[in-house]
Amino acid sequence: MSAEKKPRGGELTAQQKRTNRRLARVRVRGEHALAGVKINRIVKDVLRNLAEGFSDQVRLAACGLHNLRIARRRHRRKNSDAYFR
Repeated sequence: MSAEKKPRGGELTAQQKRTNRRLARVRVRGEHALAGVKINRIVKDVLRNLAEGFSDQVRLAACGLHNLRIARRRHRRKNSDAYFR
């Protein structure tokens, strides 16, 4: 699904604007997740190892590291909130 484009010389309806905003929220979350995975440089670089399934294993490991980072960040926030109360 893609966003509605504004017609020439016209405006989008309120419903179309809400739909575009909803789609943008979903798209941004996905883009942030991919950027978090690509922090691991091996995911961005060209892999010269031609072993069957190696690139899939690398991406899986990078996704796991990203999920671990997110989980630790959330855990730290919860604990730090309790500290300041």
